[in-house]
Amino acid sequence: MNTARPRNNLVYLLIIVAIGAIIFTALRSNAAPSQDVPLSEVAAFINAGKVKEIIVSDDDVKVDTNTAVGIVTSHKDSNSDLASQLSSLGVDAAKLAEVKYTVDRPPEWGSLLSTISFLLPGLIVVGLIYFMFRQAQGTNNQAMSFGKSRARMFTGEHPTVTFEDVAGAEEAKHDLQEVVEFLKEPEKFVSLGARIPKGVLLVGSPGTGKTLLAKAVSGEAGVPFFSISGSEFVEMFVGVGASRVRDLFDQAKRHSPCIVFVDEIDAVGRHRGAGLGGSHDEREQTLNQILVEMDGFDTDTNVIVVAATNRPDILDPALLRPGRFDRRVVLDRPDMKGREEIFKVHVRGKPLSDDVNLGNLAKSTPGFVGADIENMVNEAAIVAARRNKKIIAMTDFEEAMERVMLGPERKSRVIQPKEKRITAYHEAGHAVVMRALPNSDPLRKVTIIPRGFAAGLTWSMPEDDNSHVTRGKLKDMLAGILGGRAAEETVFNEITTGASNDLEKVTEIARSMVQRWGMSEKLGPLVYGKKEELVFLGKDLGEQRDYSEAVAQQIDGEVQRIVAEAHETALRALAENRERLDRVAETLIEIETLDMEDFEKVWNGEELPKLDGPGGPPPATPKPSKSAPEAPAPTGNKPNPAPLPA
Repeated sequence: MNTARPRNNLVYLLIIVAIGAIIFTALRSNAAPSQDVPLSEVAAFINAGKVKEIIVSDDDVKVDTNTAVGIVTSHKDSNSDLASQLSSLGVDAAKLAEVKYTVDRPPEWGSLLSTISFLLPGLIVVGLIYFMFRQAQGTNNQAMSFGKSRARMFTGEHPTVTFEDVAGAEEAKHDLQEVVEFLKEPEKFVSLGARIPKGVLLVGSPGTGKTLLAKAVSGEAGVPFFSISGSEFVEMFVGVGASRVRDLFDQAKRHSPCIVFVDEIDAVGRHRGAGLGGSHDEREQTLNQILVEMDGFDTDTNVIVVAATNRPDILDPALLRPGRFDRRVVLDRPDMKGREEIFKVHVRGKPLSDDVNLGNLAKSTPGFVGADIENMVNEAAIVAARRNKKIIAMTDFEEAMERVMLGPERKSRVIQPKEKRITAYHEAGHAVVMRALPNSDPLRKVTIIPRGFAAGLTWSMPEDDNSHVTRGKLKDMLAGILGGRAAEETVFNEITTGASNDLEKVTEIARSMVQRWGMSEKLGPLVYGKKEELVFLGKDLGEQRDYSEAVAQQIDGEVQRIVAEAHETALRALAENRERLDRVAETLIEIETLDMEDFEKVWNGEELPKLDGPGGPPPATPKPSKSAPEAPAPTGNKPNPAPLPA
């Protein structure tokens, strides 16, 4: 319950009343000056004809005279009338009849303000004492609740997520279906001597649906669901996290059967004693309390702990042993069929066009997880709404996929003709080499329109989900990546800084082929070097060299040889397809983007339909002569570094 607003209203009311009382007091103090005289003198004033008006207010008599005396005040007997009192003092009745007689009855608010102005100091003192008492009480409540659990409880009466809302993880759902049966019918298992699992660890990449799957288990079982993050246990004060763990499990036992879901458990369950600079007492005490609580469950408690992490390698071994987390459910990236099922879940309730093919979308999105697909479907709906459509078409999904994977187009960027031509040949070199080599992935799109930080882009995607990559495919991949640099050498007899990102990729793949995958015939099927990583940060600290300097020289030589062979393959492919290279580059200069179908037409020498527009297609820039090659300009797939000063 929030009491801040009533407290504020009370403070505002007291302030307004205080201001009103001050104004009332000031008005009374600024009134015309008065003189207190006996009633006998008032009678003499009346007989002398000096009185204009008599104002009677309760027991006071105010007399307005014609002289410089001004207003005089007297007092009358409250038990008798003023006229009879004046008559007894010898006032002539005729003189009294000439005087204006007024009875003044002060308003109720005036008397109220007078009373409040009198009581105001006492009210202020009482208010201060009251607020000090409430503040002390609130501080005491906060101190008492500091060690309470901050878990959010969701009842299972009206589940919002069930297994029907989770797709692409059939094996994981099958494993967790038994957990649902444990919660629904525990007697069936206990009668056979089976022990209810105490913990289920969900392991998977970010976005694979670990939290969603935990909610689905709660929705299927129809039991309460406690949700908390691992970081909410840890505080700067030692012992608070352990107290919150105890309170969480006490609540869970009172609401059993139920599910306790701890998201990102690696925040509190990291390996003890593995940190730099000593251990963290608060985190270790919290972990110890979790271990004790999980191992202290009775068999009839019916409380299951479900935890999620994407770093199971850094968890403490005591947390992973049987008796605590008995099961480990792995949520891998979905395959093509799984992605199609995820698309079906996320397009529910959305108006789709008849040309939308979810199977093709699933085929075009290898490596996507559930969160990526949800984001892509949302982007498609946004694109359709921006175009004032009533339904979502396939073109909207394709544009959304390109925005998610490649970034938005920067059509407003002004590109000089010379730079545009170099970019066109660079991207055409990638595309032609990939198309010419047998083991390359099919091309999806080639464009010289800047996207994100890239000046141009060649997009290729595998047809199927590949678990293994052959050495021949890697060699053709290296040649395709070097195709842009090879095209610059072939056409302009010069190289640019546009291939900086290409060279990084090539070097990384070639070194992995030699050191990690044993694809060097000279060095054999061995792994050279061991990567060391920081456990708590998950970052590579460096590489431990378990080989000699002589072997290091051989590794460098093999990496150079593999890259040199890929470069020669790219140059040879471009030389054999020089006419196609020129055709693709000139077409890119003209229309800027080629999809898969248009690229195949240009590759086979077919004519593309001309662009419609007021000015027609832009004229193609003439090819440079070999005797005078054009100067290179920064292009490529990554922001180019500025040249170093000489």
